[in-house]
Amino acid sequence: MIKYKRIAVKVGSNVLTRPDGRLDVTRVSAIVDQISVLHKAGAEIILISSGAVASGRSEVKPHKKLDAVSARQLFSAVGQAKLINRYYELFREQGIACGQILTTKENFGSRSLYLNQKNCISVMLENKVIPIVNENDTTSITELMFTDNDELSGLMATMMDVDALIILSNVDGIYNGNPSDPASHVIRQILPGQQDMDDYISDQKSTLGRGGMHTKCAIAQKVAAEGIAVMIGNGKKENILLDLLKKPETTVCTLFVPSEKEISSVKKWIAHSEDFAKGVVYVNAGAEEALLDESKASSLLPVGISRIEGEFEEGDIVKIIGESGRTIGVGKVQYDSASARKFVGKKGHKPFIHYDYMSLD
Repeated sequence: MIKYKRIAVKVGSNVLTRPDGRLDVTRVSAIVDQISVLHKAGAEIILISSGAVASGRSEVKPHKKLDAVSARQLFSAVGQAKLINRYYELFREQGIACGQILTTKENFGSRSLYLNQKNCISVMLENKVIPIVNENDTTSITELMFTDNDELSGLMATMMDVDALIILSNVDGIYNGNPSDPASHVIRQILPGQQDMDDYISDQKSTLGRGGMHTKCAIAQKVAAEGIAVMIGNGKKENILLDLLKKPETTVCTLFVPSEKEISSVKKWIAHSEDFAKGVVYVNAGAEEALLDESKASSLLPVGISRIEGEFEEGDIVKIIGESGRTIGVGKVQYDSASARKFVGKKGHKPFIHYDYMSLD
């Protein structure tokens, strides 16, 4: 019996590639077999798959040394074709259709592009097609690239309102020390609001991917706070996906327990939009205290603003910074920057950011 109806599965580069950098066809096949079992049992699966750059690296030998961006574009262009073709053939053997979704971070910054992307994947799921998602490395601008596919998987899980996000890495989960230390063990459960994880997590990144366990943990905590269960497990273990979902009590992983607090789809989008902020709004102590008071919902009024930075239009995203200089949230503004500056510190005006369009840390 599968507890979750809609599941996002993220598979990292170090799971899908061999030590020599080539695609691990046996591992890819094993992942497909497990997803196929879940699909046939009625679960909706969204697969976020790394491996394109590594796949291309094993196929192409550049004639001259390339800069990092050019190399990534070349390897991903060749590797994505190889990777999706492998998935296509393997899923077809199972009688399942799959489709490719190549996206960029910019597609999550615009509400219209965001909803268009969501609609595309929704149509695929309605028609029993498995979406296979990856970043479009051939066109992504370096400054606007996802941190790694962990970040992409978190955005995708939130956008598609999944019940669970499973992040498959090459380790068993989050350890309470260095994973190579025999005295360390996997932290089996992380509760909502638990903030003391930095002491445990190494900043070491994978050899093939761009991210590390610190990124995974940060993304997992954010997604779990939005009501989605997140599991980090070892993708190199046999039947790991099925075991995580069918035998969660006995399968080693780190579970980020989802918050029971309901969050609207718009708030979820705003929560992941900090990188697209067009401006900064500084609030005074009274406004900060009111906004962070969990006992009541408060909008940000012009009277609570001390100053504004940047140029933005009505409907853009801005960062909200308290008196201490700490970012306390992000929100969608109801004024353009020119109008907002006229009303800074003044009473009797509509909210600068309505509570329904604000996400606070």
